[in-house]
Amino acid sequence: MVPPSDDDGHGCGFRDYAKHLETKLEVMAAEMEVLKRAFARRSEKMGKMPKVARPPRTPEEAADRRTEQALLRAEHVVTEEKTEPVPDALKKCQLCGGTSFRSVGTGKPGEIYSYVPGYFRRVITTREVVACRCGGCVVTAPAPGRWSEKTRYDSSFVAHLVVSKCLVVTPLYRLEQSFARIGMPIARSTMNDLFRRAATKLERLRAPLFDAIKKDFLVHVDETSFNMTKQTSKAFIWAFVGASLTGYRFDLTRGGDVPLDVLGDSKGAFVADDYRGYDPLTKKGHRERCGCLAHARRKFFEAGDVPEAKEALEIISVMYSVEHEAERREILGTPLHLDLRRAFTRPLFIRLLLLCRELRHSHGPKTLLGRAARYTSNNRRELGRALRDARIPLDNNRAENALRVVALGRKNFLFVHSEEAGKELALLYSLVVSCTRVGVNPVEYIADVLDRVDKTADDHLDELLPDRWKPPSASEASTLFDP
Repeated sequence: MVPPSDDDGHGCGFRDYAKHLETKLEVMAAEMEVLKRAFARRSEKMGKMPKVARPPRTPEEAADRRTEQALLRAEHVVTEEKTEPVPDALKKCQLCGGTSFRSVGTGKPGEIYSYVPGYFRRVITTREVVACRCGGCVVTAPAPGRWSEKTRYDSSFVAHLVVSKCLVVTPLYRLEQSFARIGMPIARSTMNDLFRRAATKLERLRAPLFDAIKKDFLVHVDETSFNMTKQTSKAFIWAFVGASLTGYRFDLTRGGDVPLDVLGDSKGAFVADDYRGYDPLTKKGHRERCGCLAHARRKFFEAGDVPEAKEALEIISVMYSVEHEAERREILGTPLHLDLRRAFTRPLFIRLLLLCRELRHSHGPKTLLGRAARYTSNNRRELGRALRDARIPLDNNRAENALRVVALGRKNFLFVHSEEAGKELALLYSLVVSCTRVGVNPVEYIADVLDRVDKTADDHLDELLPDRWKPPSASEASTLFDP
């Protein structure tokens, strides 16, 4: 209720209330003006201009236009120009035999994109054209050497592309967007062609790489699925991890003929899980099968927060503490390491087996604890081989870690289109991952090997494997990224 006013002596409050409403309306009007200015259009729509017909661009003009627009946005692309002179050895007229030539201009310029760590470089090369003074001979300077015919992308650029997809696990469509932002005019289809062309050129290294892995005493083996568009069932990528190299094998099946084909004629030991697909390698091959304690531990961990599972996990944890102590003492794989296992790991392993025997009697085979106990008991022979040879590890974590990059690729670029594409991807995985294991820069390695593989004889291809590859000398390093 509005209190009455004493104005005019009659105590009426309607005049004050009207003034209050007028003030409030003025405030609201001011607020509306502020809102109008805040959300008002910045410009009025212009009337549509009539379209002017223009002649269609030719494919060459359209390509040049895309290149110009990309270079306008370029932030990390350095353009250089140079002229390639005609060597004196080519200045000999085939008509008169003279060597007096005069310059008559230049040929059509060509460009090559290369990758230098931190940025890209675009080199435009103009070749000199000279003519004999008799007018009977014209010579053009030779074109710069390229790792592959009819490509304007250098081996260093292709190496950066391969590492980006196989190690950084970046799909090609994301690379296309990234390159566009920095001014690299390259389409996704072109990158796919370069990727597969590099795998084709490096195919000669596949056999030497797997031959080197077969010579190792111990090989870790594991597999994972991979989607392929041309078949309804899943394909598989197998990882074979040797002492210093890692080989990936793409195959349409998960059958036991794959590890038998790779390692069947070699001797030593291999570490794997309890998958029955490795049985043919044990029966028909010459390698001894070793188990994975990490798989056994994982099943007890999945059993949940129960006393029996905790006891098993504590036993396994102490077994790994023995391995950590051997690593701290720097005696891994030595007789001293074997003495530690016999003194400490063997009693713990026997205790674990006794616990699993009790659990199998007290828990059903379909319970989580029953499954964990059955897995450890059924693989006790394979798990116990590490107690007789210090060179054999307790688990297969090396192979599982090698498949992480494959799992990330399966998540990021989803699938391969054909068996050939899968084999090419597996080969490049092998080379790039092996480089990381031996401390080699994979970009430098791929760039150098792409240039050298065609010039290397078959009996010297093992010198191009990542563990034996030597970087270029100081004089060659200065021209490593030159086209």
